[in-house]
Formats: sequence, structure tokens, C-alpha cells
Amino acid sequence: MLKEKLKNHKIILASGSPRRQQFFKDLDLDFEIRLKEIDEIYPHHLKAHEITDFLALLKANAFEGELNENEILVTSDTIVWHHNKALGKPKNYDDAFQILKMLSNETHEVITSVCFKTSKNNTVFHEITKVTFSTLSDESIHYYLKNYQPFDKAGAYGIQEWIGFIGVSKIEGSYANVMGMPTDKVFNYLLNLNKK
Repeated sequence: MLKEKLKNHKIILASGSPRRQQFFKDLDLDFEIRLKEIDEIYPHHLKAHEITDFLALLKANAFEGELNENEILVTSDTIVWHHNKALGKPKNYDDAFQILKMLSNETHEVITSVCFKTSKNNTVFHEITKVTFSTLSDESIHYYLKNYQPFDKAGAYGIQEWIGFIGVSKIEGSYANVMGMPTDKVFNYLLNLNKK
């Protein structure tokens, strides 16, 4: 469906995330991957979606002046927002353990921002999903960390993995968003591209 709509465009995904790459395949998109090393540093006064909006745009701006007229670059960033604090990827095993202990028996927000960049402009939007964990025992946290090693994931967990099946008691909003991409919004944006 999208392939036909976007036949005059070239989609570029600037993400090394296997999950985001799989989402683009599952959306039946023709795309190429272009990666750049970015220091993901943001001003400390930013809160919640301001952080992910800033970082998605920062990643896109690294390609400034490099895009052809028919190219659409897609970047994104995801954080877990909990008790007024951004939780990114864990630094190590102990950090991951502490993060999951903090999320246990609590509700947090998963915020993903997506930036679409062309040679002429940028469009940024974000999606927020609320995720509630039941009480996680130390034993189950250790089991998950040892067997799934979620050290590349914001908030130290993947909802599509074992911890999501046994620990998530409630979710409000987009499930795909928790995995790093609000696929419905991305699809609709690209679908309506030629109407803009």
C-alpha cells in the first residue's frame, strides 16, 4: 500500500535499532538505513516529550544538507519517563536491576518522538503510552536480565519479551510505541504525504 504511494520518494531510516528496522519491514516499506554517530545529549531543563523531540531532531539535523529532494529521513528517540525523570538505556547490569526495581508495582510513561526530515523541512511528533508493572520479584528481575540482557533498551526492558508477559498488568495507548515506534502515526503520516 505505502510502496505505491511513496514510489516517487526514497525513505531513509536513521536507526540502528533492530525493532525499528523490523517495524519498517512490517509496514511493507522500501527503505534504506543510514547511520551516524550522535552524542545524545540534551539540555537538562527539558522534560518528558521535550527530551525525545529534541533528540529526534538532533539525530535528523546530523544529515542537514545531505538529502536529495525526493528523500525522507526518519529518526526517532524513546525514553521511559518515571517520577519526573528520564530513564534511558541502563549503564550496566546493576543499573538495569535498579531501574526495574523502580518500575515494579508502578505506572510509567514510554515516550517516543519521530522526526521526518526532507531537504526543505522537519516534522516532529510524539506519542505517550502508560505502562503499569505488577510487583516484580528480585528473582524474576535477575532471570530476565540474565536471559534477555535488555541493556540496549530504554527503561531496561522490552515489552515484547518475557518480562512484558509476566510483569505488565496494564497498558494505555500504543503497544508498538513501547517498542520504540508509534507505527500507526508513522503509517498515517507517510500515507498522507502527497496530500500535504
